[in-house]
Amino acid sequence: MIHNIVKDRSTRLFILLGGIFIANALIAEVIGVKIFSLEKTLGFDPFSFSLLGESGLGFSLTAGVLLWPVVFVMTDIINEYYGAKGVKLLSYLTVGLIAYAFIAFTVAITLTPPGWWDGSNPNVPSLQNSYKAVLGQSNWIIIGSLIAFLIGQIVDVLTFQQIKKATGENKIWLRSTGSTLISQLIDSYVVLMVAFYIGADWSVAKVLAIGTVNYIYKFVMAVVLTPVIYLVHNIIEKYLGHDLAAQMKRSAMGKHDEAPGDIPTAG
Repeated sequence: MIHNIVKDRSTRLFILLGGIFIANALIAEVIGVKIFSLEKTLGFDPFSFSLLGESGLGFSLTAGVLLWPVVFVMTDIINEYYGAKGVKLLSYLTVGLIAYAFIAFTVAITLTPPGWWDGSNPNVPSLQNSYKAVLGQSNWIIIGSLIAFLIGQIVDVLTFQQIKKATGENKIWLRSTGSTLISQLIDSYVVLMVAFYIGADWSVAKVLAIGTVNYIYKFVMAVVLTPVIYLVHNIIEKYLGHDLAAQMKRSAMGKHDEAPGDIPTAG
């Protein structure tokens, strides 16, 4: 039985895409505690501009932005071949695993270390404090991130499906990049609204200003990664074969003839 499941191409592909999706989302949440200067990283002086009354703005981003674009690409690829149910299943699973990971981090932080470990690194005054600072993110940030992720995924799925219904198999760039741009527009503000407007008393103007800066980066990355979506599509089409790929895409759009394997399909 297990051999037959693993042998099925559509099942193996779902496991691979799902693994990449979940791993990148989970790692992005963990490394997102670090803020970096995009300008300095690229080797030039940081910008300093004003927006909505907020001055001194620049492209200071969380390290998580390195991996979130991979999640966006995987979302659209999974939606293409496994439909809304496939994306929602992985999104709910990802939220559960991220929550589980941060619960595990919280428990690990509360464990009392021996003195020799806490001061064992001469370059770090307290390993325990550093450990807590890196893994002990604010509850509001975690809650805001998870809420924004779920809302963004649902919006992405619905937008993708509506665009594809209107355009058919043509214009992959429109449904993939378009759905990402719309979903991330919402995500960029929701996460800040929950994490910092509710959780840290930021003003609405500050949330909107910083959210806009973040969205500019996401907009550029969504456009830049458009060729990658075509590349991944071509690889998958060759792997599945034309007939199976076409059948899966029809099933993903709710046109049920024969759903491959036991993978969730849109309905």
